[in-house]
Amino acid sequence: MGVHQQHDEHHHGHKGSSLHDAAAARMSEEGEQWTGMRSAVFDALAGFDKPASAYDIAEKVSAQLGRRVAANSVYRILDLFVTTNLAMRVESANAYVANSHPGCLHDCIFLICDNCGNARHLDDDRLSGGVREAAAAAGFEAIRPVIEVRGRCEDCA
Repeated sequence: MGVHQQHDEHHHGHKGSSLHDAAAARMSEEGEQWTGMRSAVFDALAGFDKPASAYDIAEKVSAQLGRRVAANSVYRILDLFVTTNLAMRVESANAYVANSHPGCLHDCIFLICDNCGNARHLDDDRLSGGVREAAAAAGFEAIRPVIEVRGRCEDCA
């Protein structure tokens, strides 16, 4: 099954400074530097309640640093974050969310509200396992399935 790991009942999500520290540790484990710009981009991303675009993040980091940060630079950092499991990309919204447990690798299952834009991430290896099995039966190796369900959240329903 490649890089997929089964759901671990002992993993837990991080928040605030704990999330920042976990992200920095994960980046180091991957042999990458935790630069000031990467730190600022991660903190900006983690500060959003909803999936954020590279432009949203660039604007927030620019305001924080007092100088213009280009969205292209943010995109490169976000791509690295996705590769190192610090962030997940919500494909249908072309936006990103911080991974609250960057040390655990799970397939992405997002529930996305069409009304308010909130996205909730679920870990359900039974569902993603079925997707992996279907892909394998078709002769395709699913490296990292992303499942997105569009609808209305509990608050908007």
